[in-house]
Formats: sequence, structure tokens, C-alpha cells
Amino acid sequence: MSAAEQDVAAPEPGRQPTRPGRCPEPVRDAPAVAFVDGLGGHPALGGSAPASTVRFARPPEAPRHARDEEATVVGQGKLALDLGGSGQRLRRSRLAVSPANVFRAARAHGRRSLEYQVYCPPRQAPLDRAATPGPKEERWTWD
Repeated sequence: MSAAEQDVAAPEPGRQPTRPGRCPEPVRDAPAVAFVDGLGGHPALGGSAPASTVRFARPPEAPRHARDEEATVVGQGKLALDLGGSGQRLRRSRLAVSPANVFRAARAHGRRSLEYQVYCPPRQAPLDRAATPGPKEERWTWD
């Protein structure tokens, strides 16, 4: 069997699903977290490769930080992304991959922005926040 065929093949005999699949609604299925004023989101939906949403209201910025590998997809608006000292402007549906230990920072460019992050290995703090019941964030409007 080729590598491409293995990608779409059925699981090996005897392997069982680790959990049921689902299509979560972040605002409904995870508690809201405020990182700084105007920057918040819903953490850690998933298991071994969790995903989070992050919402930016101009001018807040995700401070410069480095951690494990992370893939970011812009869901709405535009982001100015500093990835290892290289500045990029990302529009809706663009993907950025941040390798482990590379410093990154992001800010809304123009109006509000929404990004989706998928990271591996899982970070414990977002998993803990997702497991903690808390008040739901008001829904943002995107006008």
C-alpha cells in the first residue's frame, strides 16, 4: 500500500476510536478566556492535537511568546503576524505554521480578527481552562 493510500485507509484491525468525533461550537462548548483587554478566546477543543479560537479587537496584540509547534488559520479579518522576526499580513483562510521555540506575536490588522490555533503537543493550561466551568463570553458582532 502506498503512503497516499495509507492516509485514507481504514484503521488497522483491532484499533478502536479514542473518543467520538464532534463538530464543537467554541462559544457554546468551551468557557471564554480573556488574555488581555480586547484579546480572548475559547481554549482547547480536542485531545492530542487541541484547537483554540483567539479573538482580537483592534488594537490588542498577542504578546511575543514562544512555545511548541502551532498552526494558525485566520478565520475572519486580517492579522499582522511576526513569526521569528519575519512580518506577514495574513487574510482570511491563510495558514501560518510556527515551529517550536520560534518567537511569535500577532495583532488585529484593520478591524476585529478571529484565528484558529491547532497545537501539538497539547498545552496543559488551555486544557485546564476548557475543563473549568465559567461564564460564557458575549457573542461578538463582526460589522
